Amino acid sequence: MTDRLPADGPVDYGPEYRWEDIPPDTPPDIVAALGGPDANRLAPGEEPVRVIHVGTEIPWPRRGRLLLEDGTTREIDGSLPPDLPLGYHDFRPEVEGSATRVIVVPWRCVVPAQRRWGWAAQLYAARSKQSWGIGDLSDLRRLSQWSAGLGAGLMLINPLGAVAPILPQGASPYYPTSRRFRNPLYLRVEEVPGAERLGPELDRLAAEGRALNANRRIDRNRVFHLKQQALRAIWAGFKSTPPFEQFCREQGESLQRFGTFCVLVERLGENWQVWPAEYRRPDTPEVRRLAETNRADVLYHQWLQWLLDVQLAEASPAVPLLQDLPIGMDPGGADAWEWQDLLARDISVGAPPDAFNGDGQDWQLPPFVPAKLRAAGYEPLVQTIRAALRHGGGLRIDHVMGLFRLWWIPRGQHPRHGWYVRYPADDLLGIVALESHRAGAFIVGEDLGTVEPGVRERLAAWRVMSCRLLWFEPRPTVEYPPLSLAAVTTHDLPTIAGLWSGADLAAQEAIGMPTSDEMVTLRHRLAEKLGVDENATADDVIERAYRHLAEAPSVLTTATLEDALAVEERPNMPGTIDQWPNWSQALPADIETMETAELPRRIARALGGG
Repeated sequence: MTDRLPADGPVDYGPEYRWEDIPPDTPPDIVAALGGPDANRLAPGEEPVRVIHVGTEIPWPRRGRLLLEDGTTREIDGSLPPDLPLGYHDFRPEVEGSATRVIVVPWRCVVPAQRRWGWAAQLYAARSKQSWGIGDLSDLRRLSQWSAGLGAGLMLINPLGAVAPILPQGASPYYPTSRRFRNPLYLRVEEVPGAERLGPELDRLAAEGRALNANRRIDRNRVFHLKQQALRAIWAGFKSTPPFEQFCREQGESLQRFGTFCVLVERLGENWQVWPAEYRRPDTPEVRRLAETNRADVLYHQWLQWLLDVQLAEASPAVPLLQDLPIGMDPGGADAWEWQDLLARDISVGAPPDAFNGDGQDWQLPPFVPAKLRAAGYEPLVQTIRAALRHGGGLRIDHVMGLFRLWWIPRGQHPRHGWYVRYPADDLLGIVALESHRAGAFIVGEDLGTVEPGVRERLAAWRVMSCRLLWFEPRPTVEYPPLSLAAVTTHDLPTIAGLWSGADLAAQEAIGMPTSDEMVTLRHRLAEKLGVDENATADDVIERAYRHLAEAPSVLTTATLEDALAVEERPNMPGTIDQWPNWSQALPADIETMETAELPRRIARALGGG
């Protein structure tokens, strides 16, 4: 596969990115959110960050010292030398002007050395008999081991980002309080060190948790209540250990602030924007005092993150985990609290009206201001990508077009009145490539929907893999690009069984969603493409669909666990809130049953060439 991909070394990515003045016809709300008409201008001698490619010599008019990431220094006079190592370095001028962060990046991301297939799993939905009402990291370890036995080479999982640590628990994996830290609901309590000390109390809580498996609807609030009882009790007897202390040192101030935020949420509610003024910023004396006074409570939340890190690491060796990065975060959440000065006020991102959604979309996610993100040395992106790649073999970037431009919608405005704001795509992609190399992980860009001309070509040049869906692609599978992830469907679209039986269309009609003839047309196209009779069983259609998909030259291919069990309901119904159990439906069979089922084996043989 690699011989069909671009070779290493310099490459032409197309037109160079340039910072320009804000156009005069930009709406006033957008100009204000960007920081005013002069937001992109820099004073002489100011350049907060430069992203450069390894092996290139860059003119550098200021004399000074470059402090390399490894602690060594280089004298700079006239140019940056071409032999700088990959990494994050700091230039300090000799005479005047501000320091500059110099980020040396590779030319491309890591790409898998050979073709591989794997399952796409909504982890919360994949329960074993030992689960407490929700799929957890121990279940992920079991899924990975089972998958490896079937010949799989990856496991795509939903985002595991943290939500506010209070009731009610948020359900959407794509609306996290933080993209850097994880959700304790995914902990397997019995595997937490010290859990055995709870004795009969642990047995009682575990029995109540496992009883929740009788319902397909996941009760996150009840799971949270039970797991927090157990975890708090274990924490009461915890004695600090060197691995925990090392984790806290590695994660540094970010982890400490996250723990502080969680304590504040428990006292003041989940939205920092309505807290008393003295707590709305992470750097106030009152916040520092609260963190010191409640040190044990802050440490508890740091401890939970350490436990999650340990259990995720234990789940990852069998097959590479392809983790998922949401496009944004809860505006009232932890990441937004820490980086509030870099976010656009009174703005959310979404999508303009298109053929699939005539009203457009407002995702209620706050965007970073490009100039402010640059002034911060792109640190939020660095931390976010690095966290998402931790213990992973790859990363799927949701709405990867957001690295190029985002549709900004002023508060109170209809999505159609939004405005595209551009981002320094090559700078951002360079950082993604650097973290890809450091983690030895490949990158997939979810490029579905409205994609402007040239974006897919530039992503391919950076070796960011495209997504190709059987539901959307008019071309034959054999014509899919090699540098892609091929799949039949996603969590937002019908399952094969749902489309084939008509259950998905019936569900849309039952909850009052506008429908079209597209689903009926898609079913006919599928039958024609697969060469199956209209009366074929769902199992046969599912197997044929994946045999057809396996013909694609795509370096990655995924099959959903919903298809592995012929599930008719999709995980998420876009455009709904309470009408559909979004992100809250478990698979109809537990992992133990799935391990012995025939359909997953048929899919595995289809994708593995058997």
